[in-house]
Amino acid sequence: MRTDAARRAVRLGMVGLLGLVPLGASAGTAHGPDPATLSLWWGLPFAAMLLSIALMPLFAAKVWHHHQGKIAALWAALFLLPFAASFGVQATFDAALHTLLHEYLPFVILLTALYTVSGGIAVRGNLHGSPGQNTLLLAIGTVLASLMGTTGAAMLMVRPVIRANDARRHNAHVLVFFIFLVANAGGALTPLGDPPLFLGFLKGVDFFWTLRHLLAPTALLCGLLLALFYLLDRWFWSREAERRSIDPTPDSPLGLIGVWNLLWLLVIVAAVLHSGIWKPGVTVSILGQQLDLQNLTRDVVLIVVALLSLLTTPWQARHENQFNWGPMIEVAKLFLGIFLTIIPVIAILRAGSGGALAPLVALTSDAHGQPIAAAYFWLTGGLSSFLDNAPTYLVFFNLAGGDAAHLMAQATTLMAISAGAVFMGAVTYIGNAPNFMVKAIAEHRGVRMPSFFGYMGWSFAVLMPCFVLLTLVFFR
Repeated sequence: MRTDAARRAVRLGMVGLLGLVPLGASAGTAHGPDPATLSLWWGLPFAAMLLSIALMPLFAAKVWHHHQGKIAALWAALFLLPFAASFGVQATFDAALHTLLHEYLPFVILLTALYTVSGGIAVRGNLHGSPGQNTLLLAIGTVLASLMGTTGAAMLMVRPVIRANDARRHNAHVLVFFIFLVANAGGALTPLGDPPLFLGFLKGVDFFWTLRHLLAPTALLCGLLLALFYLLDRWFWSREAERRSIDPTPDSPLGLIGVWNLLWLLVIVAAVLHSGIWKPGVTVSILGQQLDLQNLTRDVVLIVVALLSLLTTPWQARHENQFNWGPMIEVAKLFLGIFLTIIPVIAILRAGSGGALAPLVALTSDAHGQPIAAAYFWLTGGLSSFLDNAPTYLVFFNLAGGDAAHLMAQATTLMAISAGAVFMGAVTYIGNAPNFMVKAIAEHRGVRMPSFFGYMGWSFAVLMPCFVLLTLVFFR
């Protein structure tokens, strides 16, 4: 069973804490299966969900565009119904309800609040998306990611970046590197930056430990990515010199409208941080699920902030941002399917050496039982690429002993787990919640983003050599 700290940690709504309720001891009175007895066959609906996201936009784009919510519901049903037939309706209901109330709804509420608030901040004036300006924008977003979280920084910066490049013939690569840097790698320096690090903070990792120990690998990775981006963007810029489109955004002095939303953004960050620190020990029962007061309070504050943002934002700000609810609705539909179908996969991982993924777990230690830092880096990162980085961090944190004081003293293993979870969330669109959000916003603004596998082509070509270098320098 999980400790109380871990139980509280998985209920945080920063983003995507997927399916961590033990299937053998759900929140209700019913008991499901022992996770160690689950076979990998239960992961098929999750695999089908991923393949639908990856392949249907390529081969059945019209069907996918009009029916993606129904398709996500189909795969969720193909997990829930057989699971109910095998282990009982009550156990299945409890597991699904736990995921919805403790994880999915806080995730959607947080993302909606950030989407609403950031959508009300409009940068007036026009940047022309030159290689130097683009690199500066990505660098600013990368720094902000550790201060306000990858989701907050991505939602704040994505629209100015898109507008700066609306005259460019080749602009998708700008958003790809934006995901690499702002939506992932930049969040590695504080527990506010990315949910896995916040989980570590709640488990006892010192707030400034990540800054001290991950500064060097983060600086190396982000420096390499910014340099690669500048060279690539300069090459595209030179190719476009004679055929560059007329910039559709008129030249005017730079300025901000909707500045009240900067205050609401700070309130969001404070509410999320407060929910992880304030522990009144009070729970509220909803449909048999015990919800912590601090998390309910946080979610209420986020809803109120979103409404205040809508009330206080000038109409011009959202108009200039071309704000609409399409990307948020798309993400909410797809992640509902992901949250439900991933439940058995996370449960199998939590079973550790007693589960169906035991061969993977065995790779983390050498013949003498000593942890292998490189294995922790690549296994945590590889699974974070597809399973969401927050629960994956928690699995490997506990696998390494779960003692924060010991892991901080023996820093290399915890560095490897932390870096793998944060950095490799960039490998796929679903590795970290803001990845898919950036993709959806960009596509709604007319940017032709790479397909699921096309994006992975970019990530493998650009990120994997960087990760190999990090392994050689820091995790040997």
